[in-house]
Amino acid sequence: MEFAPILIILAIFIVAILYSSVGHGGASGYLAVMAILAVAPDVTRPTAFLLNVFVATIASVQFIRAGYFSWRLFWPFAIGAVPVVFLAAFIHLPTTVYKIVFGIVLILAALRLAWNLKAGTEIKLPPIWLSIVIGMLIGLLSGLVGVGGGIFLTPVLLLMNWSETKTAAGVSALFILVNSIAGIAGNYAQVIALQSGVWIWIAAAVVGGVFGSTLGAKRFDSLMMRRVLAVVLLFAGVKLIFV
Repeated sequence: MEFAPILIILAIFIVAILYSSVGHGGASGYLAVMAILAVAPDVTRPTAFLLNVFVATIASVQFIRAGYFSWRLFWPFAIGAVPVVFLAAFIHLPTTVYKIVFGIVLILAALRLAWNLKAGTEIKLPPIWLSIVIGMLIGLLSGLVGVGGGIFLTPVLLLMNWSETKTAAGVSALFILVNSIAGIAGNYAQVIALQSGVWIWIAAAVVGGVFGSTLGAKRFDSLMMRRVLAVVLLFAGVKLIFV
């Protein structure tokens, strides 16, 4: 691909490290990098889903192996989100609308990364019906833009005291994985049309994902680095909306 290849590869590697350290696939970060470097929207969404699958798979394995996962917490959100992500992935918003929605998502992602959320002391599981509804809403936004949804699910789990921090990361990692697979299915025609150079990006994301998720599962705190990344996402979001 001809989009400042070395810069994109390095940026994807760093994004994968930072996001996987908190159980995320990194789609909002990859999208921000591609937005700043003016990659076409028909490339950004399928590429972000594809990169997410590899990084979220690694993060899921690492957090689940470390004991940070709750099946009861995971499945209602996933049941609500997956079919909606698949259907929303078929929707191609007008470029102007897409850029505004995309920009808002990046700004929200920036706020999430900059804010060191922690759960309260009294953890309680959410009602199944509410989890499904929230999953559907997250799935709609995720499918339209091209993210796995973890950037929205994690804050919900923590702010509502439905999970402690590490378990929220593990649940979000698998949530991102299944949503990204659904997104790829919905963007299949665009995915198979991607140029072969995308595999170099995938390799960078995989290496970064292994490194970051290993650190994250071992209680690594990357708050300062995540705040630096948040500035990048904020810049990309504002650029999309106003430029």
